Amino acid sequence: MSYRAPVSDMQFVMKELAGLDEVAALPGCEDVSADLADAILEEAAKFAGSVLAPLNWTGDQQGARWHEGEVTTAEGWKSAYQQFAESGWTALACNPEHGGQGLPRILSAPVGEMWKSANLAFSLCPMLTMGAIEALELCGSDELKAIYLDKMVSGEWTGTMNLTEPNAGSDLASVRTKAEPHADGSYRITGQKIFITYGEHDLTPNIIHLVLARLPDAPEGVKGISLFVVPKFLPNADGTPGTRNDVRCVSIEHKLGIHASPTCVLAFGDQGGATGYLVGEANRGLEYMFIMMNAARFAVGQEGIAIAERAYQKALSYARERIQGAEAGVKSSNPGGGKVAIIRHPDVRRMLMVMKSQIEAMRAVALVVAGAGDIAQRHPDEKTRQSKQAFFDLMIPVVKGWSTETGIEVASLGVQVHGGMGYIEETGAAQYLRDARITTIYEGTTGIQANDLIGRKLAREQGVTLMAVIGEMQAVLAQPQQQSQAQQNNNLQAIHAQLQPAVAALAKAGEYIARNYATDLKNVLVGAVPFLRLFGMVAGGWQLARAALVSANRLASGEAEAGLGAKFYEAKIVTARFYAEHILTAAPGLAATVQMGGAALMLTDDQFE
Repeated sequence: MSYRAPVSDMQFVMKELAGLDEVAALPGCEDVSADLADAILEEAAKFAGSVLAPLNWTGDQQGARWHEGEVTTAEGWKSAYQQFAESGWTALACNPEHGGQGLPRILSAPVGEMWKSANLAFSLCPMLTMGAIEALELCGSDELKAIYLDKMVSGEWTGTMNLTEPNAGSDLASVRTKAEPHADGSYRITGQKIFITYGEHDLTPNIIHLVLARLPDAPEGVKGISLFVVPKFLPNADGTPGTRNDVRCVSIEHKLGIHASPTCVLAFGDQGGATGYLVGEANRGLEYMFIMMNAARFAVGQEGIAIAERAYQKALSYARERIQGAEAGVKSSNPGGGKVAIIRHPDVRRMLMVMKSQIEAMRAVALVVAGAGDIAQRHPDEKTRQSKQAFFDLMIPVVKGWSTETGIEVASLGVQVHGGMGYIEETGAAQYLRDARITTIYEGTTGIQANDLIGRKLAREQGVTLMAVIGEMQAVLAQPQQQSQAQQNNNLQAIHAQLQPAVAALAKAGEYIARNYATDLKNVLVGAVPFLRLFGMVAGGWQLARAALVSANRLASGEAEAGLGAKFYEAKIVTARFYAEHILTAAPGLAATVQMGGAALMLTDDQFE
């Protein structure tokens, strides 16, 4: 089975939950309409399903290949990338000043999810290029912008981010790559970087590396890191690739998943120094790199959603086709007969609903965050921008951490639905689990996301933004009872019954962290990941409750058929109820763990045996 983009669900979330109309009213978004959004989603769905998805399996089997410093991508990769760039997909969210289409996140985000679902390994190249573009747009000199941005926006050249070094990992204070000033105003870069996605490939004639390095007089630690542009080929005056720079791909990693994405070890300066150009001011590189990092973290969170969607579609197709066993509670008069598709088995249906409900919850949260990011960037009122930016910043680690952890769980369930066949590579279900596994690690592990959430986002402002979000959740809670009394809707009552204690649990856990972070840091940090999971889980329930209310109103008003159809809205309500009764019920337990999980600190190091 190939991939079919969930366009209807994306349309629903964009229009009903994420505020497409509000975003369309922002300066610079005047041309964004529901019709335009629908057209773009439909075209992206066609490209994802017909061009990218068929390459997913072959890319996994062939992988990227390294030979004497050169990397060859899998069969069909180069042609697909050329079509991707020529169709304008690389420019979707970029600044029109440099050839982009300037579309808001609320529209580029669901399109990005499609690329990741169709072919995760392929999608990593344009994702990282987009991060490099953003960093150059905001921090680069006019000269650097003129040389590089048009070609990167068009997809003619791609970009990378070079942070990690051997023995440094996520500890960027340990970066030792050097940058020596040169007489012409450039710098000579020497050092080695590891885990560089698409650091070398054959898709484009040039690759633009953004590299963290230290100047000779730089202070120690993160305050002494600067950011440099280091092209694979130094551009000629006419913009064509010229002399080969002193940067080489030493090897590519042999990985558990995303085999078709070359993860490179790059050596800078083996022949005297790679030519680099300072981006912005000296010693502010980490600050600039976080521009790329935040964009990448949101995008990686979407990878969790995307791979979960693909695993769900695979599992659903198999469950409909696999005939095995009799339907529970139904007697057959034919001895040995009465076999049914396994989708009729209660536990298989439960697994499929666990997958479906969490995917829809994650997608809703991510697109609501994307819409908030657009408002934070473009709204004319400063207070509104600040409020939305605070929400956006708070939710980035949740989107990244919760969505990727859940994506792995959903992909694992996809294998389980297949039974023993899921463990066989030829079935295809195992690839999604293998591909998903890296998402909780790169661009900051789940632990790093959780520490960022409770430290830089929650404790620093004493939970002000979190409590504002909880206030919005409570406002939604005020609606289901009114609706259920008017419509006698048992499903809405059931959603309310589980969402209410879940929101209360989140509030209690958040208050505990804000109160104890400064005085009992170690115990609070033990509960950081459980809190992130709790936050994501409850945020997902909040958005699904909103979706259920919208759907109930559509059905009650007779507007269902003029929209996405009665079956769609009915399914939305049932899915929200399932999520409330099977997922949200864990919230009070997670809140207890946040407050009482300190036993992890009680053993001495030598007792871990």
